[in-house]
Amino acid sequence: MTITEKPARTLPVQDARIYPRGGLDVLSRAEVARLRDASGGGMHELLRRCALAVLTSGSASDDPRAARDLYPDFDIQVAQQDRGVRIDLVNAPAMAFVDGEIIRGVAELLFAVVRDLAYMAIEMGPAYAAELESSEGITNAVFGLLRNARILNPGDPNLVVCWGGHSIGRDEYLYTKQVGYELGLRGLDICTGCGPGAMKGPMKGATIAHAKQRKTTTRYIGLTEPGIIAAESPNPIVNHLVIMPDIEKRLEAFVRIGHGIIVFAGGVGTAEEILYLLGILLREENKDLPFPLILTGPTVAAPYFEQIDRFIRLTLGEQAASRYEIIIGDPVAVARKMSAGIKRVREHRLAQKDSFFFNWSIEIPWEYQQPFVPTHEAMAALDLHHGRAPHALAADLRRAFSGIVAGNVKEDGMRRIEEFGPFQIHGDADMMQALDELLRGFVEQRRMKISGEYQPCYKVLA
Repeated sequence: MTITEKPARTLPVQDARIYPRGGLDVLSRAEVARLRDASGGGMHELLRRCALAVLTSGSASDDPRAARDLYPDFDIQVAQQDRGVRIDLVNAPAMAFVDGEIIRGVAELLFAVVRDLAYMAIEMGPAYAAELESSEGITNAVFGLLRNARILNPGDPNLVVCWGGHSIGRDEYLYTKQVGYELGLRGLDICTGCGPGAMKGPMKGATIAHAKQRKTTTRYIGLTEPGIIAAESPNPIVNHLVIMPDIEKRLEAFVRIGHGIIVFAGGVGTAEEILYLLGILLREENKDLPFPLILTGPTVAAPYFEQIDRFIRLTLGEQAASRYEIIIGDPVAVARKMSAGIKRVREHRLAQKDSFFFNWSIEIPWEYQQPFVPTHEAMAALDLHHGRAPHALAADLRRAFSGIVAGNVKEDGMRRIEEFGPFQIHGDADMMQALDELLRGFVEQRRMKISGEYQPCYKVLA
């Protein structure tokens, strides 16, 4: 790698030339040419944005435009050479380097970005559009992308997905570390949304436990998508980064590769994830499927989970509430419950002859896989009324929270709000009152944004 220092600026930057270690250095000339063309065409701006998020890993900002404004001259190019590919960085953030050398973990995540975006352009491009018009085709695409990222592990089930907010209090963050530590002591690996807060804490706790247990093969998987990576840049512990094409495929990936899910306190993104999973588990085809789901937090977070529980019971009913357990202030109990739940998952998959590394047997319907574009018209048209099948209502509730996430931290959503004003969400009076109270609680507890005064991107109307 050769590095050229740039003149002093407001923020220090460096040029760099880096080479891959691992999968991207064993490619044919034709494959490298296709990869270069994909990164240099219409996908270049997306590559630039995702690469900048990785290079500013650990940033405390959740504004997707912040890094771009701080480093307006940054650029990335994928070059071809006989032994594979080379990445050229221009005006890259100096925080990604130590004594003139790029941090190894940052370099690995950078090549993961190139790998996944190139795969999307080459293997999921216009030529394959017809294959993505069926539920089976989408699941196969999710599998292909995860396999290409080399995170499908054929060993015994041990992967715990941890969901939770990027903007949480200190007590809540320390609790996520304690839970991660107890999981790690039991040999369990961690998968999160890759960002800060409740996505970083479990990984950090697990690293200490894994070191104590002398566990050398560890997986700290971060699943993200292009619309959110700039607002939630990968935390430094992630050692397997995967960028899914959209939020729906990201959610499906969590459910397909995870053997159990723990939910910490969070905001609208966490509520979206809970509703997604519950909607799937409420379907008749999945009613007997073992899938451990635990909601947990410290004592100070008890009111948060009580409010979430009330909202679920009001909207989706008691059957939905029966699919999860709430444990407050007891990391050891959480880890023991999850470990026991994963053992039941193992027994079930052995009996059903399902793979350990990818949950083929869970049925995820088309309405949960179809990308939702949160325009003002689409948000206003959501059918949030009683009398619908719980899994169908859960799908639209999930979309409502997804739209609010977009308005909060995704560049396209923020632009729509700036141009047309807040989204309008309509539904039955009691449901809208409960939704409004839930969202007000998120705002008061500062779960919407890390810093600054929050301006709601929505209006709830009965």
